[in-house]
Amino acid sequence: MIYTVKTVVGREDAVLDAIATRAQTQGLNIKALIHPEEIKGYIFVEGELDDILKAMGGVPHVRGVIKKPIEIKEIERFLKPKVEEIELGVGDVVEVIGGPFKGERGRITKYDKVKGEVTLELLEVSVPIPVTVSAEFVKLVERKGKE
Repeated sequence: MIYTVKTVVGREDAVLDAIATRAQTQGLNIKALIHPEEIKGYIFVEGELDDILKAMGGVPHVRGVIKKPIEIKEIERFLKPKVEEIELGVGDVVEVIGGPFKGERGRITKYDKVKGEVTLELLEVSVPIPVTVSAEFVKLVERKGKE
């Protein structure tokens, strides 16, 4: 069965590591742990409820467990790797489609594929300020011209 463990937001990985360590050292029946980045304040643990409760006991940043198990199909979308549709590059002009800079256009100055972030300088401002946003929140408008 898969159970949801509530945690302090931002401490999901610490709780996950602590539960994994306890499960291993105490020989508890916990098969898998996952923390989808999109879900803040929750981790999912596959195992027996009694063993999960033993592993959680005294772990800092744990807020509790939801004792109703969930189906694998409810979290299946978090287990599949994300497909990157477009390739962005330094110098490309993009439009921000989400977040506080929605509707603004900017030129990419840095693209971090690992973190999925782009740093861009907004075009329609008097003083160019570098802004870092998630690559999910940008839409390609114009490729950098061939040199």
